[in-house]
Amino acid sequence: MAATALPSSGDVPGGDGGPAADGSAKRCDASGMAEIHRYFRAGFGEGRALVEGVAESDVAHADVVGDHLAMLSTSLHAHHEGEDTMLWGTLEGRAPSCAGHVARMKQQHAEMLVHLTALDAALPGWRASGRATDAAGVTSALDGINAALAAHLPDEEQHIVPVMETSLSQAEVDALGAHGRKATPKGKMFVQLGAILAAQPDGGAEWQREHLPAPVRLIWRVIGRPKYEANRAALTGRR
Repeated sequence: MAATALPSSGDVPGGDGGPAADGSAKRCDASGMAEIHRYFRAGFGEGRALVEGVAESDVAHADVVGDHLAMLSTSLHAHHEGEDTMLWGTLEGRAPSCAGHVARMKQQHAEMLVHLTALDAALPGWRASGRATDAAGVTSALDGINAALAAHLPDEEQHIVPVMETSLSQAEVDALGAHGRKATPKGKMFVQLGAILAAQPDGGAEWQREHLPAPVRLIWRVIGRPKYEANRAALTGRR
């Protein structure tokens, strides 16, 4: 759904990170929304190329790529579920002038769910066969997801994130992130972390300093990154 121009919510903070235009003070840092959005853009954005890189009937490779796409789908489902259950109602109550933007977010989520559901339905058959005929449903769903992301993510970053920062506490923002992390499939922590880092503008160096204590950064370098790199090689067929 293309973004339709709406009047300013009146709750958007000034560009200098200080008080909002209506005098509201910035209460929290919701920049993590843009960080996780980069992960979704990058991951789904390369999805078609990964699928098309699988040779006809190469079931082993199709299963690796399909497993990766299933991880992305699970992550996006959880991200949107968190917003649907923990964010929209709160914003409607605390920033009523943002109601039009929230309504649009809900509609965009509903449209995204159609494409995610199609991807979830198409993946098992393709993973089991590796055939191009089965891949068509996967790539069609990916095209729909990417088109929906292109409309939704910048809209949310422009119209919702600033209102979050004047309306929510840091604990509430952190709870949204924790909700998403809980959905990480078993055994996928390092693969997902590597994908998040790779999607950041500097390759994740600043993200690591901001979010990971030094001992965890060491674990990532010694254990996590090799696992992520091995997964990338398998995804691209460089095993």
